[in-house]
Amino acid sequence: MPDLLIELFSEEIPARMQAGAREALRQRVTDGLVEAGLSYAHARAWSTPRRLVLAIEGLSARSPDLKEERKGPRVDAPEKALEGFLRSTGLTKEQLEARDDKKGQVWIAVIDKPGRDAAEIVAEVLEGVIRSFPWPKSMRWGAGSLRWVRPLQSILCLLTTEAGAKVVPLDIDGIRAGDTTRGHRFMAPEPFRVTGFEDYAVRLKRARVMLDQDERAEQIWHDATNAAFAQGLEVVEDKGLLTEVAGLVEWPVVLMGAIGEAFLDLPPEVLQTSMKEHQKFFSVKDPKTGRIVRFVTVANRETADNGETILKGNGKVLSARLSDAAFFWGNDLAVAKAGMEDWRDALTHVTFQSALGSQADRIARIAALAREIAPMVGADPDLAEQAAKVAKLDLASQMVYEFPELQGLMGRYYAAAAGLPAEVAEACALHYKPLGPSDEVPTAPVSVAVALADKLDTLTGFWAIDETPTGSKDPFALRRAALGVIRLVLENGLRVALNTTVTAIFQARMIMEATDQERPEFQSALFAALLNKNKGDFFGLAQAKSADLLSFFHDRLKVHLRAEGIRHDVIDACLAMPCNDDLTLLVNRAQSLNAVLTTEDGENLVQGFKRANNILTQAEEKDGVEYSFGADRKFADDPAEAALFDALDAAEAAIGPAMEAEDFAKAMAAMAALRAPIDAFFEAVQVNSDNEIIRRNRLNLLHRIRATCGSVADLTRIDG
Repeated sequence: MPDLLIELFSEEIPARMQAGAREALRQRVTDGLVEAGLSYAHARAWSTPRRLVLAIEGLSARSPDLKEERKGPRVDAPEKALEGFLRSTGLTKEQLEARDDKKGQVWIAVIDKPGRDAAEIVAEVLEGVIRSFPWPKSMRWGAGSLRWVRPLQSILCLLTTEAGAKVVPLDIDGIRAGDTTRGHRFMAPEPFRVTGFEDYAVRLKRARVMLDQDERAEQIWHDATNAAFAQGLEVVEDKGLLTEVAGLVEWPVVLMGAIGEAFLDLPPEVLQTSMKEHQKFFSVKDPKTGRIVRFVTVANRETADNGETILKGNGKVLSARLSDAAFFWGNDLAVAKAGMEDWRDALTHVTFQSALGSQADRIARIAALAREIAPMVGADPDLAEQAAKVAKLDLASQMVYEFPELQGLMGRYYAAAAGLPAEVAEACALHYKPLGPSDEVPTAPVSVAVALADKLDTLTGFWAIDETPTGSKDPFALRRAALGVIRLVLENGLRVALNTTVTAIFQARMIMEATDQERPEFQSALFAALLNKNKGDFFGLAQAKSADLLSFFHDRLKVHLRAEGIRHDVIDACLAMPCNDDLTLLVNRAQSLNAVLTTEDGENLVQGFKRANNILTQAEEKDGVEYSFGADRKFADDPAEAALFDALDAAEAAIGPAMEAEDFAKAMAAMAALRAPIDAFFEAVQVNSDNEIIRRNRLNLLHRIRATCGSVADLTRIDG
């Protein structure tokens, strides 16, 4: 079975596109080969800045011969029907067979499809893949119609067997497939022939091309960390930058350079961001001071002077970039020390969202909200309000305008420069967090208050104007904001009645916006209701919006808890209980129920509960009454029935105080202890007794089972 080697050699492929291109080449070629009848053992793709490579092992030498039978019209069908069938099969009438069918004789076409050589199929598939390749951006050049990310220069396409290598015949817009490639652009530019993948990989390495992108990344990191370690320094880890740089070079050569003394006092985040964004440099820090003191750059070639000229040129460009950063830093510090009023004024002219006002409007809302939230999270209301008023002012700074990813981080420095309390400065840096499921969660009370206020203002604002996520679309990152609220609440153990809080925010927002005569654009149903002085509708709409937003929180919580291994039906059973807007309470209940249901007693208890609930429900529907008037122990005529009365008494005595104390583990354990007496009861007695008094008593006893278990969780929602 032959092996296939494909190399598509071009001008430089952008690093950000290489991973997707590798996967697309592998997936599309292998899918096309399999669809054409070939099989293979293994396939792997690689990329460098100038080439996409695919190696397939154990490819079939030929597709199999196939015989296909197609059923046609009846033998006595009109000629037109027969002519259409013949056209579709490519056969003549003489080549058809007449066979008996349920409704008489029909024509059968037997079509032989001979197999094809792998070379023919590969050529056909590869041309289709190249011509329809899914580049995010592509270009045409010369007179041809082919589009590629950069001009495609050559195609290497070989089928290799023990007998030798064979070039697959392929010509795309004058680019004819061959068995040659080139090495490094500068260090080994001459073409050379190859006979298969092993020969190709060895010759490429000799020609100063490291084919494997993972190997290049490992080499870069190894050399960079060793160079830093030799000077008692550390390279700041950045996996994204490492992947990008590995996609910029074919032969990585790590060089370490110095940062000018004039720039060493810039905040480390500024140095790191500037060097990464503009130069693709790694930052090197002094672990003793945390300062960024040097940089690592990765050249694409070896030089006679060991990179001295490259470092000198990079140093000049870096100095120019950092001079800009130092200029921004100096100007921003002056504004910060003057009280940041210039930034506050500037944000009155920056729109947050057309229907939600300016950034200054938003800051005012967040500040008011942070003050109200502060007591719920143990924060000082004055500090929370102060922090919210300055947390977003760095959006108007020159540094954040140049590097938007530094928003918040620069706010910390500016707040400190303005002489504001440390808690305020920290809140500036952390109020955007958490930004994802694994991001840091603020724990300092002031930071938590501002972070919650920021996210709740965003969510209630977009809910108020009916701009909610639909399907996979979430242009305002509202799912992320909701998850941020959930993580802030849960990881800080906060006890917040979310529905009450959100309803109050909606009401406050509607009053604020509807009475703003300068802003006629607020014409949503919420604001119109208040303007029309329809107070009932006003509060009703606020509650409806709040309920809808709470449902959204619950949906995000389900995703979050499922990721932590809690079953979806367990979450539903707890969501059906009161106080489901207290997320900490809700999760504690779900975790305890989930733990109980992993035990044998828990699983069997659910079955016993459902049996009791089903019998009771059917009896109530049949009789038209509710059996909830209290079962009497004196009518228990079986020891198992008496034992169930005792067990329910004990369970109720334990569950009540446990639920009051929110000790869900103890309540769940007491509920699980009912498993054995419930099982024994159903084995020993017949609920629907002929004696009507005993039947009613037993049905009331089943009601006690339902009520006792239902006080802990809604077990009707548990699967199984």
